[in-house]
Amino acid sequence: MNAIEQFLYDVLAGINSLVGNYGVSIIIFTILMRMLIMPFDYKSRKGMRKMALIQPKINELQKKYAKDQQKLQQKQAELMKKEGYNPLSGCLPLLLTWPIMFAMFAAMRGIANEQMAMQTFRYLAGETNIIAAADRFLWVKNIWMPDSLFASIAPNAQALNMIPANMWQRAYEALSEGQLAAVTQSIAAVSETALDFGTNDAVKASVTAMLGALGQMPGYVQAVATVPGWANINFFLFSITLFKQYNGLLILPVLAGVSQVLQYKFNPAMNENQQTQANGSNQANGMNTFMKYFFPVLSVFWCLTSNAGFAVYWVTSTIAMWVQSVIITKILEKKDAQKAQIASGEGSIK
Repeated sequence: MNAIEQFLYDVLAGINSLVGNYGVSIIIFTILMRMLIMPFDYKSRKGMRKMALIQPKINELQKKYAKDQQKLQQKQAELMKKEGYNPLSGCLPLLLTWPIMFAMFAAMRGIANEQMAMQTFRYLAGETNIIAAADRFLWVKNIWMPDSLFASIAPNAQALNMIPANMWQRAYEALSEGQLAAVTQSIAAVSETALDFGTNDAVKASVTAMLGALGQMPGYVQAVATVPGWANINFFLFSITLFKQYNGLLILPVLAGVSQVLQYKFNPAMNENQQTQANGSNQANGMNTFMKYFFPVLSVFWCLTSNAGFAVYWVTSTIAMWVQSVIITKILEKKDAQKAQIASGEGSIK
């Protein structure tokens, strides 16, 4: 992890140490991050709002100088200078937030990987209370697995193979002497492989050995047991498995899709963007319509295939963005009203 990722990782872990639940911690963490980048969103919205106001004038110039591109560019530059608009003001502030967002995703992924690795070691140690209260969230039994009827409560082979070496090592070093002895004994019963997380090849060999040992652990076998006749059932383009101890009820993925639809419909920023594109080309309008239906579907897919912690973040972030957008819109509208009032007063004096 780099310095920013480690800092955000520590922040999320610190919040959890206070509230004792990773679901609640992710909600608080997400709101804090939205507050952090709100000034950038404000500048971006201010630029988008300005663009929406001058777009009709730009459209007139495009029609008037359609056959003279050089003249069109000159007139557009003059218009933007006159209106005090910078073409980068709409997107540049958001681009500046990307490193923060990527670091935030990395921090949450790091927490998830470490906790799944720790749960795996607990299964191997033969413990009975594998999933702690901090790992549960409302109807979700294990927040580090998807909120789905088709996901087990225990980390599966696919999830374990995606955990990087440094997170395996971190979880391994956090084991007590008793846990370490029990894990070593479980591995030795099925394989001569010594756990090593120093290289990618060593991690693959270690995970293979652990999976073999997990197959001998009654607690893990019960956690990943499937409903008879419902294993690897082909359903259209997907293959589904129904587990006896399923992890969730598909509520978070559905909320992710619904929240995206509602945000698109009621978010002031979306409405301003639609207005700008409505005054633009047919191609922009077509892309706008495509994203209106595609992005909610994509959100559902992401939350179905990711752990429930990510789904909690996604739903919280969508709602927070909508609230934030409403606040920014009211601030900008108030400022526009004040400017109009000043301009009106100056006009009456003249």
